[in-house]
Amino acid sequence: MEIKEITDKNTWEGFWASREEKTFLQSWNWGEFWQKMGNKIWRLEGMLAVKVAARRGTFLLVQHNVGISEALLDELKKIAKEEKCDFIRMAPLIQKSEENNGAFKNLEFREAGMHANAYEATWKLDITLPEEELLKNMRKTTRYLIRQAQNNPDITVEKSDSADSLEIYQKLNKEVAKRQNFTPFSEEYIKNEFEVFFGNGQALWLFGKYKGEVAAGVLVIFWSGIGFYHQAASLSKYAKLSIPYLLQWEAIKEAKRRGCKLYDFWGYVDPQKEPKHPWAGPTLFKMGFGGRAYEYIKTQDYPISKKYWLINLFERIRKIKRGL
Repeated sequence: MEIKEITDKNTWEGFWASREEKTFLQSWNWGEFWQKMGNKIWRLEGMLAVKVAARRGTFLLVQHNVGISEALLDELKKIAKEEKCDFIRMAPLIQKSEENNGAFKNLEFREAGMHANAYEATWKLDITLPEEELLKNMRKTTRYLIRQAQNNPDITVEKSDSADSLEIYQKLNKEVAKRQNFTPFSEEYIKNEFEVFFGNGQALWLFGKYKGEVAAGVLVIFWSGIGFYHQAASLSKYAKLSIPYLLQWEAIKEAKRRGCKLYDFWGYVDPQKEPKHPWAGPTLFKMGFGGRAYEYIKTQDYPISKKYWLINLFERIRKIKRGL
């Protein structure tokens, strides 16, 4: 079977419009984002592949594809070898099951040392219900905190599709990164992400202010009938004011206004099974809005060079150190 590259945007987006499982990491614009970041991309049949040159090694990255076959793998292997990649890394959007895990094992994939910077499980909310029903289905505490923020005259929410908002958000992001001791996405990364989706009316900033000062911000992506809660940051000194709860509710309502049927909270771990995981607290916050968990096959690697095995060992050690 010959695997062809897709060069027409309408053909590509039309394929994904008919899929139930999807994220914007397979959108046409996400490919444009990677090119703005200086990466080579290949749009194969239903699969976006990106060449990533990292300090630990060069690899071919495929995020949130909805299928794999021998023919597709052969094409990926061909590209990886031509581009001198050490391995192929794939984070499939394929339901977690023994059968699906077995299909990847049969193709000689192995579980990756680290995830592919894309979730392996998420929390989604059906937003086709009326607003009153959505509020009713929330956790009681979540509903109370939203109303508390709504009734506070000093709290306001502003929406912006201006690139100037990037600087405002980055100030928040740096404060959060320092507080939680992690390396945030670069300003270039978030700027390029916003710009490629903003150009098609698919991105929006929401900022929560207290007495005129920006206290929290989120970047929401709207694509193919889904709203994605993708970037978020807030100041710790306003933590007791529950502004992030109001921002999330406003983002959900905006997604409804835009005709979205689902709201994807972007990333989930089971707080009961992994209470010490860095995502456990944020997941509890997301769960309060209602919805349910979706779990997918863990990130898979296909080794190309011998160097891969050293990379895999390094990543597993780093994962343990980070408590992931």
